[in-house]
Amino acid sequence: MIAALYAALSLVAMLFLGGLAWGPVQFRISEAVTVLALFTSDAIPGLTLGCVIANVANIALSGTGTLGLLDVCFGSLATLLGALFSWRFRDRPALAVLGPVISNALIVPAYLPLMLQGMGFYTIPFTSISLDGAYLPMFLFGLVATGLGEAVVMYVLGLPLYHALKGASLEERLSDEV
Repeated sequence: MIAALYAALSLVAMLFLGGLAWGPVQFRISEAVTVLALFTSDAIPGLTLGCVIANVANIALSGTGTLGLLDVCFGSLATLLGALFSWRFRDRPALAVLGPVISNALIVPAYLPLMLQGMGFYTIPFTSISLDGAYLPMFLFGLVATGLGEAVVMYVLGLPLYHALKGASLEERLSDEV
């Protein structure tokens, strides 16, 4: 169910936010549900699988072709690592939601310039910086842009979602089922 929720939210974001769900400037609202990893470690594989499903669907919908496999592998790895960090620091929620921010800010910009250039985008969005031979500026732009977008999603959507779910006794319900 968690995988389906993550994938569905990603695809809805793609429909309504277009390039803001994928790309160098991202607000992937589905990342907010990574707070489920603060409640149970069982959320970690669900979140990772949901990211894989969303990224595979994006290949089909956006036509990224085999370049999209970079996102399937490494974008999903970023979600996995972020969820693991969140689970590890679950007793400190404000710190725990920093995990997805850090993992996405470091991993996604490492491969995104390759994907974008392969798809015909040769400048950093909102700038005139060329991608040709400018991997480091593109990585640094992605580090900041992806990190800020992820921070907004995690602290404006994810952390309030965590508190709402905690108030709804989700923690006790999950522990009763184990």
